[in-house]
Amino acid sequence: MSVQLIPAQEATQRWSQALSAKPAEPLSSSDSPLTNQGAAKAPLPFDLIIDVRSEGEFALDHWPGAVNWPVLNNDERILVGTLYKQTSAFEAKKKGAALVAANIAKHIERHVLDQPKSWQPLIYCWRGGNRSGSLSLVLSQIGFKVHLLEGGYKAFRHQVMQDLESLITPFRFEVIAGPTGSGKTRLLQTLKTQGAQVLDLEGLAQHKSSVLGFTPNQPQPSQKHFDTLIWEQFHHMDPSRVVYIESESKKVGNLSVPQALIDAMRASPCHVVDLPLPARVSLLIEDYPHLVEDPVLFQKKLQALSPIRGQEMVNHWCTLISQGRIPEVVESLLINHYDPTYFSSMKKNFKQLPSALVHELKGHEIPHFQALSQTLMSQAKRSA
Repeated sequence: MSVQLIPAQEATQRWSQALSAKPAEPLSSSDSPLTNQGAAKAPLPFDLIIDVRSEGEFALDHWPGAVNWPVLNNDERILVGTLYKQTSAFEAKKKGAALVAANIAKHIERHVLDQPKSWQPLIYCWRGGNRSGSLSLVLSQIGFKVHLLEGGYKAFRHQVMQDLESLITPFRFEVIAGPTGSGKTRLLQTLKTQGAQVLDLEGLAQHKSSVLGFTPNQPQPSQKHFDTLIWEQFHHMDPSRVVYIESESKKVGNLSVPQALIDAMRASPCHVVDLPLPARVSLLIEDYPHLVEDPVLFQKKLQALSPIRGQEMVNHWCTLISQGRIPEVVESLLINHYDPTYFSSMKKNFKQLPSALVHELKGHEIPHFQALSQTLMSQAKRSA
């Protein structure tokens, strides 16, 4: 039997070292499983990271790239927990053991039979106890070398929060600023396409950071998973290169940006994107088709602005929407709500805004952002 108990700090260090040995490449925020494909370049420290918690626990947060092999699913956890409370711990353990054994058998049939003897997984559950221990015991008895995360997910979560500040500190940021509709996200996407390092907090948060910024049919991740995604991004980036980031507030939708990152952003140099008002209106209409196509939804979402801008103003916007005068609504929203709010926040929070470079764009089409991204990257190389 071979089960190696690994502290969370050591496990994340091994993972980080393997990532840093890989050539720099754009990082997606997908949760595709880790594998040893391309291992000749930089073998990962584990062939697979297995989260044996229920699918509900896994959905809230998990190690990036981990796969979910529940040894008790959502319903089974409730059943065992109910037995524990209403009958006895002994009866709950008996039922739990039967369910765990059946589920482990299924996972072995589906995922393990084709694995070579050299296969080495890392396994974790909530606190590194019975659930991960059960799967680890069976796999080790088969003859695999199994790594068991000491303290489980709880220890991993603690490590993520502990690491964030130290991970962020070495990086040099350049903040992409500009009022709503100026194309900050388009510029970030273009910079990333051209090989720059970009931290897209709105992409990770699945939200455009305003009252109307929700992504249709895409709920935001949990706060814990948002933290983990940011942690993962920094592990993939090179501290010797500048990181471009948008001038976000402390919250992106319902999610909070780590304080260390907020502090670093607000102390960093800024680039202001200056786009003419008509172009900003056109860009926003392109970027928010779900509101243009659903006037009732648009009107409903605007009600959140009543306490700030007054019901009379909101009613005016809703009337324009009902008349199909969308460009007028967008322009009025920019002038009467978004611009005053944005400029007040920027002036208060971003220390280097007065010395920011202002980049005037003539239009919102992609070639304009491509030209600007090349300019920014050239400036960054000269100042490195």
